[in-house]
Amino acid sequence: MKSATDYVPRRAEALVSEALSDTRVVIINGARQVGKSTLAERVLHKAPRWQARFLDDPQTRLAAENDPVGFLEFDGLMLIDEVQRVPSLWLAIKNSVDRDPRPGRFILTGSARLLALHSLPDALPGRSETVELWPLSQGEIDGEPDGFVDVVFSTDAGLTARGTQLRRSDYLSRIARGGYPAAFQRDTPRRRDRFFSSYINDIVVRDIKQVADIARAADMRRLIALLASRCANMLNMSKLASELTISEPTVRRYIQILETIYLIQLIPAWSSGATRRVTRAPKLMFVDTGLAGYLQTRRATDQSGGLTENFVMGELARQLTWSETAATLYHYHDRDGHEVDAVLEDNSGRVVGIEVKSAQSVRAEDLAGLRYLKEKLGSRMHAGYVLYCGTESLSFGNGLGCLPISSLWTSR
Repeated sequence: MKSATDYVPRRAEALVSEALSDTRVVIINGARQVGKSTLAERVLHKAPRWQARFLDDPQTRLAAENDPVGFLEFDGLMLIDEVQRVPSLWLAIKNSVDRDPRPGRFILTGSARLLALHSLPDALPGRSETVELWPLSQGEIDGEPDGFVDVVFSTDAGLTARGTQLRRSDYLSRIARGGYPAAFQRDTPRRRDRFFSSYINDIVVRDIKQVADIARAADMRRLIALLASRCANMLNMSKLASELTISEPTVRRYIQILETIYLIQLIPAWSSGATRRVTRAPKLMFVDTGLAGYLQTRRATDQSGGLTENFVMGELARQLTWSETAATLYHYHDRDGHEVDAVLEDNSGRVVGIEVKSAQSVRAEDLAGLRYLKEKLGSRMHAGYVLYCGTESLSFGNGLGCLPISSLWTSR
């Protein structure tokens, strides 16, 4: 494992550099404190001519607001950090790259899903590419390949993972640490908790106000805490509204805001013509398990199983931003009680099902959902695995097996 003081190379760096070679505007989107500015500057400094503009600086922001056209005048690659702070720049950027369509004109960063913000006057269709930056993956931290998604779809005979010494306690430590670089660099749980406390405060006091006007910040804080206790659960909006004693439309709006600022992500339900009575509710995932675990501790709840599933889903979601295999992450649950924690479907319709267990052993009933899906899908079901906290890879026949959770980042 790398020293906490070392810069951890990001897989997104190659994606940004590649996009700049043929695209006028590259947008790096992601949560607060995931390292967007650091990544952007590393790419920027490789350009022969570059300039960086940071809109967190009041004078820089004022200059952008007063003269957006003049602010953009530069014959080289320009970084504009936290671009959502000055929405009027958006049209000026569009005009600038239309007049000068050379690739590699701008790198924009934002702590929100920029194209979802109503304050932006227009998108940049055909002119931009977005790279999403997540908290650190386990492969980035350990210097491992992070190749599970590509390997699992390219392997026909069943994946066998490399041996591991990691046990359940080791996975729980990784879950609690999370992947925000600033939290990763802190030596003790107490210091990480201080980071998470400040992080939540900044989210409510600053970030949310950039994207929406909410009447009661206290309700948003209560919702965030309640959602943390439901990691990897399907969302029931009416139940949340009842517990918080606020309206269901307000809950839906607040959850949309939390998605926009990358605090949570909703995993859609998967369905197919081969299956019936599917539940359509999305599954809740926190972008960072360290933050979710901190919030659970404050509520005196122990949801290690949900956090473990959230951890696995998060690693899969990270890999899908750079994998060669174009696939989408879903979950499956039907009204007859059949469920599969994660479903990956590639563009050709092949499916890989994944069950997550926080135990160090696998029982026959742990494969029930995978077997049901295999029966319904036939040859479309490429493989199914139980990812668990044990150390062995085992085959259960018919394309099903179990793997250590570490296979997510050690597979190559």
